[in-house]
Amino acid sequence: MRRGLLAGLSWLWAVACSSSTQPKLAPCTAASAGQLSLAVAGDTAIDPTQTAGCAVFGPNPSAAARQYLLVPQAVSGVPDDASGFLLLGATVPAAAAQLAAAPSGTAPVFSPQQQFDLTLRRAERELASRVGQPSRPQAVAPLARVAPMLGDRRVFKVCGNADCTTHPGVVAFARNVGTHIAVFQDSTDEANGRALSTADLDTLRLLFDTLLYAADTSAFGRESDIDNNGVVIVLMTGKVNALVPSPCTGGYIGGYFYGGDLLPQSQFNPAPNLAEIFYSIVPDAAGTLSCRHTAAGVKTSVPGTFIHEFQHMISFNQHVLLRGSRTGEDLWLNEGLSHYAEEMGARLFLPGDSTSFCYFIDGDLYNSAQYLAAPESHVLVDSSGIGGLENRGAYWLFVRFLVDQFSSDTTRLANNVVTRALDRTTFTGAANVTNATGTPFATVVQRWALANYVSDLPGFAAPPELQYKRWRFRTDYRTIHDACIPRTQPNPPPYPSAYPLFPASGDGSAINLGGTLHSGSGSYYLAQQAAGELGFTLLFSNSTGYSLRVSLAPRLNVLRLQ
Repeated sequence: MRRGLLAGLSWLWAVACSSSTQPKLAPCTAASAGQLSLAVAGDTAIDPTQTAGCAVFGPNPSAAARQYLLVPQAVSGVPDDASGFLLLGATVPAAAAQLAAAPSGTAPVFSPQQQFDLTLRRAERELASRVGQPSRPQAVAPLARVAPMLGDRRVFKVCGNADCTTHPGVVAFARNVGTHIAVFQDSTDEANGRALSTADLDTLRLLFDTLLYAADTSAFGRESDIDNNGVVIVLMTGKVNALVPSPCTGGYIGGYFYGGDLLPQSQFNPAPNLAEIFYSIVPDAAGTLSCRHTAAGVKTSVPGTFIHEFQHMISFNQHVLLRGSRTGEDLWLNEGLSHYAEEMGARLFLPGDSTSFCYFIDGDLYNSAQYLAAPESHVLVDSSGIGGLENRGAYWLFVRFLVDQFSSDTTRLANNVVTRALDRTTFTGAANVTNATGTPFATVVQRWALANYVSDLPGFAAPPELQYKRWRFRTDYRTIHDACIPRTQPNPPPYPSAYPLFPASGDGSAINLGGTLHSGSGSYYLAQQAAGELGFTLLFSNSTGYSLRVSLAPRLNVLRLQ
């Protein structure tokens, strides 16, 4: 905590020194740097630290109006970086403009599942940083690996609270064993009628063992096998249900993976199971433990949680166990890949099983709509926390765009080349994106920000580099909403019904936009320039009129729409 406080004071001191020794940015003129000349569908990214904050738009001599999309953005890739900003328009020649107050952001919205994920991912990073690369036993020959047998008894340590600071024991028995998955059932829940039937376990095990396991390992790489049993254990226990105390009002935790299970026991890691385990809720129709969960509800919700958490398990193996990362993947990209795994799982069921598709995809669509409704208030590049649902929407959208842009085609096989490159590496975060794509992170994130508005904009032919290839969100939101609501009755998830990104619009010379640049995200504005209108300028500064920090990598993205 003390180190963070000193860092914060150092930053404030630097700002104070800068403000006291440097003049405020001067009003822009027609002769200022940053002059633009764009054809329709042309775009550019202006670095205000190289143009004294200026962008200059020449006069419009034509008989048709012009329209520009403006996206102020921070593109350094530094996690959680932020700065207040102002974007002020003026007619050429420019006059001094009034400063606008920067509005405050909104607090993130967390569900219990997201908050618990944050706790576990932070704990994993802390453990990895303390123990380094663990010594791993030499792998035995595949024929020597002994998978659990039906009826095998085992005692597991599980998270006893939402901070995972207590580790009660659970006695469980192997109730279903497949090629890649072994399902264990908590004996206490089984004795109290909180267990799936044999037929239901067969259905889940078959789904995990064939479709979901194969999809995740093809897309991201292999999980570890530190216990040399050749399978991933699925432990179904009411201890997961009870992680959210009664009364259950704000959501529930459906399941989790914890990397501490794969690291040696120590004072920092007192209760590892030394096995690859996915922990799952059990049916509890009476709500004895916390939220009510029917057997049918468990069967529809747990698979999506499994494919999400299994990516985390694979990522931990690829980054920490195999390549010795002291932190694992950055939180934002790790979560983005897991949300992408949910979408990948959804597509496994098309075209035949639209109901399963709906249950897998609902969270990604809802989160993305929450982000797009106010992108200026939320962060993409995030390592201090996993953020709220809106931030997760940004993570998924970015990974989806990344895969679309850098796959050789739209097939899952081509997509897997990109996602495997992101997991099977020593690189993390923004550097990982640059390494996997061969393109600077700043360029990728700038294109992503523009694509979020123009990818399927009616009446506009977006350049290929500004397009999602697998989604047309303006129509897909409505189509999926209308198709999925009837299929997921009586309690349908909140599928979005309309595209929510609606930038403010006004004359370019009258722009007075203030806010906060959050790392990776941007604000959106449509600048109008009437036929025959004079040129205008934009002054892009921090919230007090001084130059934005170079370390922020501020950019004013400009795309001509008309």
